[in-house]
Amino acid sequence: MQVARPRRSILAVPGSSRKMIDKAKGLPADEIFLDLEDAVAPIAKAQARAEIVDALNSDGWGEQIRVVRVNDWTTEWTHADVIEVVSGAGARIDAILLPKVTDASHVQALDLLLTQVERANGLEVGRIGIEAQIENAIGLTNINAIATASPRVQTLVFGPADFMASINMRTLVVGEQPEGYEPGDAYHHILMTILMAARAHGLEAIDGPYLQIRDVEAFRRAAGRTAALGFDGKWVLHPGQIDAANEVFSPRQADYDHAEMILDAYEFHTSAAGGARGAAMLGDEMIDEASAKMALVVAGKGRAAGMVRTTRFDPNSQ
Repeated sequence: MQVARPRRSILAVPGSSRKMIDKAKGLPADEIFLDLEDAVAPIAKAQARAEIVDALNSDGWGEQIRVVRVNDWTTEWTHADVIEVVSGAGARIDAILLPKVTDASHVQALDLLLTQVERANGLEVGRIGIEAQIENAIGLTNINAIATASPRVQTLVFGPADFMASINMRTLVVGEQPEGYEPGDAYHHILMTILMAARAHGLEAIDGPYLQIRDVEAFRRAAGRTAALGFDGKWVLHPGQIDAANEVFSPRQADYDHAEMILDAYEFHTSAAGGARGAAMLGDEMIDEASAKMALVVAGKGRAAGMVRTTRFDPNSQ
């Protein structure tokens, strides 16, 4: 099984702050995105592009996935964002994060521009991926077309603040339930729509930020909701949230061990040596092909997170 690079924690870093970028290089976030959009004032965007290029080409990066968030297509900055950062540091960029995607044409336009810039600079065409951020009702309505607009698309990302504003949600606390909505989860339909589109098209589903950055337990609670649904990771806005995200979006050790045991047991029992059975017992638990599929998901997340199993399957005990 090929182990994918995890995106459990996605750290947002202002592209205009070299100090914060350099600090981020040594942090244990799975992905770092250097922001040219909301975190950078309009008059600072041109300088931020140059800062990002220089930072990406400098030493000190680890194994993090490196992404640049450009401005959305309704602004005057998008084309210059893409041309300058990819021309200057395209070999060091894993993906471009495109905000406020409302239509497949937004992704297709970025794909075409990336292809032109890659060719002009001798870069491998198609290597740089696209992360599409869904931030309003129109984008959610068009999500399947967005997900399939380009083979470059790697993730679908929920942008909660703009989305909450777009549907007139009655709260100012991003990531928390609006007062009066009890019981239940006011974001459930939105999150599940994003998740279903991602899974239907082989993409990763990423939850957006929790803005109360000093309340790590509240962040953990919010992350736990989307992790339970099946999301792959969540944005973090502060280094203090990284460990919590990595923990929440990784399997628990006992679950990882059990998943690996199921896979080993299923492989053995379906072999000639194990009796070529389609269903068998693992202790007091019956396992079959469906069990193995579920176990493969948990085991895959554990392997991607670098987890080490603490138990082994013994066919002689069966």
